[in-house]
Amino acid sequence: MEGDFEHLYSSEGSRLVDREAINSLQLAEGELMERAGAAAYGVICRRWPGISTLNVVCGPGNNGGDGYIVARLAHEAGIKVRVCQVVSPKTDDAQRALDQLNLRGVTVEPVNIETVGEAELVVDAVLGTGLSRLPSGVFRTAIQAINASGRPVLALDCPSGLDMDTGWTGGAAVQATVTVTFICLKGGLLTGRGPDLTGDIVVECLEVPAAVLADVEPMACCISARIVQERLPARRRTLHKGEAGHLVVIGGDVSMAGAAQLAGTAALRTGAGLVTIATRRSHMDAISRSQPELMCHPVEDQLSLETVLAGKTAVVVGPGLGQSEWGVKMLSGVLASGLPGVVDADGLNLLAQGPRQTGQMILTPHPGEASRLLNTDIDAIQSQRFVSAAKIRSQYDGICVLKGAGTLVATEGGNLWLCKEGNPGMATAGMGDILAGVIGALLCQGLDPGDAAIAGVWLHSRAADLAAADGGERGLLASDLWSYLRRLVNDPYSG
Repeated sequence: MEGDFEHLYSSEGSRLVDREAINSLQLAEGELMERAGAAAYGVICRRWPGISTLNVVCGPGNNGGDGYIVARLAHEAGIKVRVCQVVSPKTDDAQRALDQLNLRGVTVEPVNIETVGEAELVVDAVLGTGLSRLPSGVFRTAIQAINASGRPVLALDCPSGLDMDTGWTGGAAVQATVTVTFICLKGGLLTGRGPDLTGDIVVECLEVPAAVLADVEPMACCISARIVQERLPARRRTLHKGEAGHLVVIGGDVSMAGAAQLAGTAALRTGAGLVTIATRRSHMDAISRSQPELMCHPVEDQLSLETVLAGKTAVVVGPGLGQSEWGVKMLSGVLASGLPGVVDADGLNLLAQGPRQTGQMILTPHPGEASRLLNTDIDAIQSQRFVSAAKIRSQYDGICVLKGAGTLVATEGGNLWLCKEGNPGMATAGMGDILAGVIGALLCQGLDPGDAAIAGVWLHSRAADLAAADGGERGLLASDLWSYLRRLVNDPYSG
């Protein structure tokens, strides 16, 4: 990704940013559009140097106006340009851009699915960020024609059909090779279906100073190495293991010991001073032999759990917990303990069966678990990821980490954070257990729940990216992250 991506804006927020830019910079009519078109043409020159043919598909709004300017600049540079018009311009700026194109002898034609691909590159300037309903009719036809072209696609501002507030489509959407977005980064580009549709993302600021954006409230913030480094505490030379915190990982019902061990080892690799696995007695020997740095303690009821939790720093409950009566007792004991911690996996499924407020616990659902927490279906979660994360946080009075592409963290005060790191290799067993252990370790080291969730999500995803870069995404194991976690928790900029 190129450009600034510190904050994310909604479609309405991006419109306010445009308005603020025009007013504060006292731009003439159409000047911001001219800058956008020129910036997009610059991306073409950098990414596809030497092309001789270009097809630009333009819609009725200012996004189409951007496309007309791209077509004009390409024509002036000697590129053979075909302009396909979905419908006539509906804004004054777009009409002026079309008039300037016509003055240069370039005419427009209707969208034809047979001819859209008769160019080396296709530019999607159909709908932009102002999507208000599912594309239908000629708009759907235009999107289908672009996707059927078989050519690289440059989307202007966003792939047409992708909702910038949610990252969802619900219908036809352009599959872009590169998306150039203007002034600010939009939330829907990085979550939901956004990561599958945008291709590479380029942010072009259009010479708009950052101070202009400061006057508009973002919908979320992006987690970065800087954000994480600011939250990681420095370590004194005289630090001892007790001061680095003692985490208890509760899980590993019959036949499910591996999940608790993964979480515990991840916690050690992320800097927890001590980690105890509270599990079934039958698992203790295997865990101790496999990872001798982990302490093990048998727990069979809530009373024995209270003994284990006494004097500890933080707790993780859920990895391999199961949903038997034993799991119910373990979750109840954790919620009664008052310790900060993480509820994951079957801990979340049990919580959904008897919803209650959890205090400052960190809930880490994937979309399926989130659907159970909110008593809805997965599509409802995925089509409203920002809203869903905020609802879980509010309903359960904790921190919510909604996992998936573009993982979201909803913290106190209604703040939302998005992690753009991560890759498809993470779709494998045990990755969630690793995340739970990472966050638990950060709680042990003194981070408050919100900061632990924010930093933990980024460290986990960034470690997966480094591991995938070394050996590929396919076949990535959860345990492959351990060495990278150790590196990153010491220096988030490493790698």
